[in-house]
Amino acid sequence: MVHIVGAGPGDPELLTLKGRRLLSEADVVIYAGSLVNEELLKFCKPEAEIYNSVQMMFEEVLHIITLAEKAGKTTVRLHTGDPSIYGATQEQMDAMTARGIEFDVTPGVSSFLAAAAALKQEYTLPGITQTVIITRRGGRTPVPDTESLKKLAQHQTTLCIFLSINLLDEIKRDLMSAGFKSSTPVAVVYKASWPGEEKVIRGRLDTIVKQVKGANIDRTALIIIGHCLNSEKESYQMSNLYSPKFSHMFRQARY
Repeated sequence: MVHIVGAGPGDPELLTLKGRRLLSEADVVIYAGSLVNEELLKFCKPEAEIYNSVQMMFEEVLHIITLAEKAGKTTVRLHTGDPSIYGATQEQMDAMTARGIEFDVTPGVSSFLAAAAALKQEYTLPGITQTVIITRRGGRTPVPDTESLKKLAQHQTTLCIFLSINLLDEIKRDLMSAGFKSSTPVAVVYKASWPGEEKVIRGRLDTIVKQVKGANIDRTALIIIGHCLNSEKESYQMSNLYSPKFSHMFRQARY
């Protein structure tokens, strides 16, 4: 059996209870060493075979999994965050299905959620936006033309941009050409939730490039853009959820 496990955003305590149990029971662990906090490997049993996939090719990963299956061993494929987002897991799942290898998936806490926690921020504010777009800017891995950042930015929603910190200049140009003002608030969170390593930078669209360069951040960072980050919070509406004027199935309005 193969368990694809989301490792969480970095803090070992943000690994799910199920993920920790599966990791502690695994005979073989293949982890994405470029992004997974190696502190998580302390949950493995001493005799577990541990492989870092950072320098492995696709077929090498599958070869280790196949050998483990033939030997009746349990494997954990440990991915970052939630493996459903930019985890390159679909191709692995399809390959295992083709080989008749049984697997399951345990979700994890994504870095865009850990970034919101670091910012002490809610992405969806009534009257501001109720939509979050998770995307990346096209680089060596292209994105479909219909999902270009210029087109997505026209919706003026909260944007969480993965895997693109080295393209921040281009992102700035894309957003401004899509109608974002230079004063639009922007945040960059580096290694969200990693103990002792997390960095939070707040700025504006016209200042963030210089700020990030000054902090020497060029990888493992998430970019958040949108009016939800407005520090004054003067224009968002209070939620109806707790309003005394609002009735729902558990409570009647009081006036």
